[in-house]
Amino acid sequence: MSSSDKPSAVLQAATPTPPEIKHVPSSRKPVRAAIKARLWLCIYLPVLPLEALDRQKRTTARAVFEDEQGIRRVMLANEKAAAAGIRPGLSVNAALSLLPALQLEMRDLEQEERTLKRLASWAEQFTSFVCIEAPTTLLLEIAGSLRLFEGMVTLRRRIARGCEEKGLTAQLAIAPTPLAARWFAKADREACIDDMALLNRPLSVLPLHCLDWPDSVTESLGGMGITCVGDCLRLPRAGFARRFGAARLLQLDRALGRAPDPRVSYRSAEQFCALHDLDEELDDRELLLQVCRQLLLKLERFLLTRQMQVQRVQFSFFHLRSAATHRVLCSVQAGRNAEHWFELLDIQLDRMTLPEAVISIRLRGGPGQLSSMATDNLLFDPSIKPREGSIACLVERLNARMGEACVRGVATVAEHRPQYAWRPVSVSDTAPRGTVRPDGGNEQPLPLKLWRPLWLLQEPERLASDDARPLYQGPLTLLDGPERLESGWWDDDGIARDYFVALTVNGVHLWIYQDRNKQAAFWYLHGIFG
Repeated sequence: MSSSDKPSAVLQAATPTPPEIKHVPSSRKPVRAAIKARLWLCIYLPVLPLEALDRQKRTTARAVFEDEQGIRRVMLANEKAAAAGIRPGLSVNAALSLLPALQLEMRDLEQEERTLKRLASWAEQFTSFVCIEAPTTLLLEIAGSLRLFEGMVTLRRRIARGCEEKGLTAQLAIAPTPLAARWFAKADREACIDDMALLNRPLSVLPLHCLDWPDSVTESLGGMGITCVGDCLRLPRAGFARRFGAARLLQLDRALGRAPDPRVSYRSAEQFCALHDLDEELDDRELLLQVCRQLLLKLERFLLTRQMQVQRVQFSFFHLRSAATHRVLCSVQAGRNAEHWFELLDIQLDRMTLPEAVISIRLRGGPGQLSSMATDNLLFDPSIKPREGSIACLVERLNARMGEACVRGVATVAEHRPQYAWRPVSVSDTAPRGTVRPDGGNEQPLPLKLWRPLWLLQEPERLASDDARPLYQGPLTLLDGPERLESGWWDDDGIARDYFVALTVNGVHLWIYQDRNKQAAFWYLHGIFG
């Protein structure tokens, strides 16, 4: 099961939304019939920015702030902070003056998104159609789940209890349309409405702040004495659309079931996991490999049907009296070929000693990636054989035989000082990646504008000179430079150097520099080009 999301699914009963209200069909019976078959449960998380950062539910006074045009303001505060007068909208300095012991944290939108997706994955046990309405709302289509979960009230109770167990404060509401359910939940009205005919009255009394309309719109409506949804419905439709936009009127029609409201379904990431129980304890290597091959073929079929690939898999060998033995296989490039993974496993089993016989084997696939398909060259000449193997295959085999810690890649670091401009990385992190073009086109490598050698000396070597001309196995010819690097002045390892690319009499390219921190213009050798 892959880590990337499945293709989005759109509610089949919903038709494309008309661009303007005047295009909505006058006869709404077919639309109402389609919407009536749906029932939506909304999970609204009013304090998600705070709870996403505090999974332990600490009792200290805490608040979340965000940056508004350069001013840091409190967004949410827990009960203890609110009791001390901390309110949303206060500046951070004002909040600290009221409560110096207040714990402040910056809002983390990525953590909120992860929390919301985890909750959506959990909610898929109740329905196959879950919608994420960022940043704090989930919508569940539950019409087909009522019989399975013993009715609407029981299902609502189970979902509420699950949210509470996860440490999330949730406001739930059920309505025949997704917008109505969302508005009820945001207003904290515990609505359980399953009939479209009963929707108009409770929806009409909702205040305007539940509609997520801009402040300018709600203020204008408030100035006209419009304070609830029912007041908006009594206004002339044409005039309302001209003044406040057709999109607002379309929202009202969708909430009441007068217009279709298509939604996109969220699908949680799938991850392959298969367990094979053996008929008896086995310690024979060949028999164990046969079972592993069967599991890898299942993984290949699973990934093929979803057009996915994986870069990492894990085998777990379970024993009767000893702890399980785990082995992780890594690939430089993501793939799904069972034979490829089998070769790597075969190499690893050569250097692996099992503590005792195996009673079951489990294969778990790593995070998945979408397959990138490419056509190969047609070989019209039978004498030409396709190339087999690559540097990536060599690295994978070395990694399987020597261990992941013994085979490392190199990644660049945003640092001007050459000795700190790289770091070792895992083999699985060195898959070739291009440079993304701003126009969204195919990835293409960018031309290098700076010369950098792959071989750097551990310590720069001072060169001899003849009348200020550097010497190394003879006089050097300067081809490129100077490139001035001046960095690290804030610590004890700062540099101020002028780098040059030089050529020896034997045709070897060197990377040399002059140290500007020293009065004498000495030359130093720092790297050699391949």
